[in-house]
Amino acid sequence: MADSDTRQRILDAAELLFTQYGFEATTLRRITGAAEVNLAAVNYHFGSKEELIRELFRRRLTWLNQQRLQELDRLEAEAGDKPLKPSQILEVFFGVALRMAADTKGGGRAFMRLLGRTYAKPSDFVRGFLAEEYAAVVARFKAALIKALPGVPGEEILWRFHFMLGAMSYAISGTDALHIVAEDALDDDDAEALYARLMSFMLGGLRAPLPALPAKSAKSPRIRKAA
Repeated sequence: MADSDTRQRILDAAELLFTQYGFEATTLRRITGAAEVNLAAVNYHFGSKEELIRELFRRRLTWLNQQRLQELDRLEAEAGDKPLKPSQILEVFFGVALRMAADTKGGGRAFMRLLGRTYAKPSDFVRGFLAEEYAAVVARFKAALIKALPGVPGEEILWRFHFMLGAMSYAISGTDALHIVAEDALDDDDAEALYARLMSFMLGGLRAPLPALPAKSAKSPRIRKAA
């Protein structure tokens, strides 16, 4: 078996198993068993379980973030000095991720479900890694949103961005809460309908009136997490 094929099989197996069982409960032996390779192959290609996790995220996040930044660059170049519409910014950042989540053949759906569940309960290691991986992307989109919404404080934009990330992560993580709140069966496999509903919901939240905050909430923590 070629080295590149072995590496790919390990990553594919790890992606599915981490999504199903989580990082802690998934052993390297279980991964190599699913990939049909020997245990030494993980050490040879990745060196450790943590490095395997890093590479698992990098192989798709690099493309995802490149697509986001390229599209944002294009829109800002077309707009010149004018601010973008909030809807354009959301469509770029979240739209690319939602389209990846609709990919059932290339592994995009499995990865985005893993990413959504990871955001819900990240370990310190994964949280730190993702914060570094997304730092430049979040900074660009935060700046674009601040320019697009001059009447909304930057601190509030960060909170709303945080809430939108949570909404997207929950929507794509494959949880079954929809069937708990709905008496009748709802079609949650329609990717286009999910995209339209979620974008409408997030845009409404982004444009919502400013909250009346108590004095002690005047200082809010920085939001570092991203999708």
